[in-house]
Amino acid sequence: MKAIVFTGVKNVEFQQREKPVAPEGWALIRVSHAGICGSDLTIFLGAHPRAKAPLIMGHEFSGYLEQDIPGMPKGTLVTVDPLLSCGHCTPCREGNSHVCQTLGLLGIDCDGGMAEYAIAPIPMIVKVPDGVSPKLAAFVEPIAVTVHAVRMAQFNPGDNALVFGAGTIGLALAITLRRFGASNVTICEPNPLRVKMAESLGFHTLQSDDTLLDRLMQESGGEGYDFVFDCAGHQSVADILPDVVKIRGKIEIVAGYKKPPMMNYQKGMFREFSIQFTRVYTFKDFKIAAGLAAKEPLYEKLINYELPAEEAKRGFELLTTPTDAVKVMYSFD
Repeated sequence: MKAIVFTGVKNVEFQQREKPVAPEGWALIRVSHAGICGSDLTIFLGAHPRAKAPLIMGHEFSGYLEQDIPGMPKGTLVTVDPLLSCGHCTPCREGNSHVCQTLGLLGIDCDGGMAEYAIAPIPMIVKVPDGVSPKLAAFVEPIAVTVHAVRMAQFNPGDNALVFGAGTIGLALAITLRRFGASNVTICEPNPLRVKMAESLGFHTLQSDDTLLDRLMQESGGEGYDFVFDCAGHQSVADILPDVVKIRGKIEIVAGYKKPPMMNYQKGMFREFSIQFTRVYTFKDFKIAAGLAAKEPLYEKLINYELPAEEAKRGFELLTTPTDAVKVMYSFD
């Protein structure tokens, strides 16, 4: 079968591999589409603490069942919640398996979906709603990240929101916030190509520079924003988070910081804002995301590169060099 394999630092290869055999409790899926995630880039750059070469990456994927499973016959278009939890630790037993103490993912801790065929635990397989394309179905996983962020923030319809970062998650989050009733969403991003993408989706956008804080305070009437979502994970953002959130507002850290950031907690004391951290999503978030994909066509516009598997290297080049790429997806159909 066709496969995209991480073989070493800054190297992926298109290879022919044996089709996997599904063990008991797992099912075989004929993959249609698979996306490159930020964590795949971390693997590619040799910085992921768990992923080891050789590895078939990919935890954002869709495809067709190669066997009957309960409630879904062979041939059903599905996507997969890729989280692998132990089921025995305290978080798992308390219903919080997404923060399992030994949490793993398909495509990181074992072979994933960047191949013609993949296997997945049957309980984690989700039927794709009618009207959702196979390409968009592979994007349900990033949507789930944003659904979890909005639900964890306990976002109130009618409130405004500020999003730092116009990458895949930042843009998808802005769309999700609008679906959840945000009165206004402002996106901050330094890359002019991504600013252009955000504007094309109908969002008010500010290009980040040294004057950003002053402009944000001016636009918010000096009050700041009800909800501030950090999808950038950069110290320059952490520096101004306490200033741009409204008094008693909420900061949501969605990005994974590569280095521990510094933040002015003294301002938190005086302004009494809250800081919420998020990690991946729950299975309920994932199913909500699948439903949103059926209702919101804008999500698919974020997939601005679709490549054949044979162009494995080009996909990673697009996302590790200055380009307009937001979401790069491989097609295995």
